[in-house]
Amino acid sequence: MTDSGFQLKGSVVTTILLEIHSFSLEGIVIQLEKKIAQVPNFFNQAPIIIDLSKMKRGIRIDEFEALIQAISPLGLSVIGWRCDPDALPVWHAQVSIALLPASKARAINMAPITSTDVSPDVVVKTIVEEKLVPQATKVITKPIRSGQQVYAEGDLIVLTQVSAGAEVLADGNIHVYGALRGRALAGVKGDSAARIFCKSMEAELVSVAGNFMLSDALQKIVWKDSAQVYLTDEQLEVVPL
Repeated sequence: MTDSGFQLKGSVVTTILLEIHSFSLEGIVIQLEKKIAQVPNFFNQAPIIIDLSKMKRGIRIDEFEALIQAISPLGLSVIGWRCDPDALPVWHAQVSIALLPASKARAINMAPITSTDVSPDVVVKTIVEEKLVPQATKVITKPIRSGQQVYAEGDLIVLTQVSAGAEVLADGNIHVYGALRGRALAGVKGDSAARIFCKSMEAELVSVAGNFMLSDALQKIVWKDSAQVYLTDEQLEVVPL
């Protein structure tokens, strides 16, 4: 029993990264509206991070604030932003939302241990016993219909089809031995090695470790054919099987 009315815990959620290459407020809003219209349930109240690290020119604070104001009415929740640490805008401290570290650049600073920190009479050891607990594979034998959502802590195997408007999520891999017409999100807790396999790629959206691709892009690569989806250097690869 604790004497506090709350408890702080770490958590991992899938967030959308809005990586801006060139700034055009009107253009960004129009393109976002088109993407959201394809899979509105996926984007509804989804947390989003604005990434300025790929911009070739700087952005003014009034432009940045206008972008945040324009995104909220689209149903997205801006939770932070990031940029190139070597090109940090002079106005960065004036922004109310959190400035996040660059991808894969989070540093953990720990004070060095000095000889005075340790008593020679007391030795404290921390023993961490690592146990691998395999997550069970979930097998679905019936079609997953529109509006249904299925989640697996390990791998997910669907022996039939995933209909348009349905959503399948897994911490591990996703196998669909039929048409994948809905949304499939593998590695939802950040496993970048997770993959998606399907007999017929017709998906509204596929995602691995938060990196997603919509149907308009999929149709240009593999469509109505067997395919696998995996992540390479934070880029989704979709290839025929």
